[in-house]
Amino acid sequence: MASGLAALLDDIAVIAKAAAASVDDITAAAGKATAKAAGVVVDDAAVAPRFVDGVTPKRELPIVMKIMAGSLANKLLFILPAAILLSQFAPWILTPLLMLGGLYLCYEGAEKLWELVTGAKHETAAVAEGPDAEKKLVRGAIKTDFILSAEIMVISLNEVASQPFWIRLGTLIVVAIAVTLGVYGVVALIVKMDDIGLHLSRRKSSGARSLGVALVKGMPVLLNIISIVGIFAMLWVGGHILISGADTLGWHAPYELVHTLSHLVHIAPLSWLIETLCSLLFGIVAGGIIVAVHHAIVRARGGSAHH
Repeated sequence: MASGLAALLDDIAVIAKAAAASVDDITAAAGKATAKAAGVVVDDAAVAPRFVDGVTPKRELPIVMKIMAGSLANKLLFILPAAILLSQFAPWILTPLLMLGGLYLCYEGAEKLWELVTGAKHETAAVAEGPDAEKKLVRGAIKTDFILSAEIMVISLNEVASQPFWIRLGTLIVVAIAVTLGVYGVVALIVKMDDIGLHLSRRKSSGARSLGVALVKGMPVLLNIISIVGIFAMLWVGGHILISGADTLGWHAPYELVHTLSHLVHIAPLSWLIETLCSLLFGIVAGGIIVAVHHAIVRARGGSAHH
């Protein structure tokens, strides 16, 4: 009986060790995958605060929470099952899908860069009040989030495509939850930071008042910085995806050129910087071509490229 119990305990210990190893593998894979998707994550964080621009302050957090719930549903209920099924039964399609996503990132980044350089702006409608208007706003935000969420999940899946089923599934679940909570946690903090600053500016303490004024004045600057970083992050990630994807599909020239240039120096940070700049330039060129074609088509139809 004792030996049977000992054998059972040994089996439990082995299973526990295997489970712990799997958790470690999933955590490590999720961290690596999230890092690869950093460009889209930054853009997500830069775009999301605009969803509540002009909304009554007391409704800002409830709306952010609703959008966060929708974003989590996008990732876990729709994108994750589709991504897992594709990786299980049609893994060959992941690279073309990833490249389509890369092209979209380059297009979005180049479009925003064009707006930044020319001063052009997308026209935005005034925010209406009331439950119906709020529902419409949330639905629109969740639709926009779906595209960014799909990018994050596909990029993450590509990092663990060769791993066993349960590692892939666990990694995507961790990435979905961690990224959503992280992004919308930061968004909630950003959209309420000016209210926090306003509250502090009314305190008796001169230090609190100074901090409050700094927060109120600093938030627009911070949002602009995040937005600009998001633009270049999208172009860098999109360019890198296209270069790597082209190499996987048989067009090796761009990857070999970047590889050669990055290895001209033997200092790791400089090598990484060269590779990043090459990916960024590739992203700008690819995105610029798409933007130019899109604008030409819109003009030919007698419309406006900005809507």
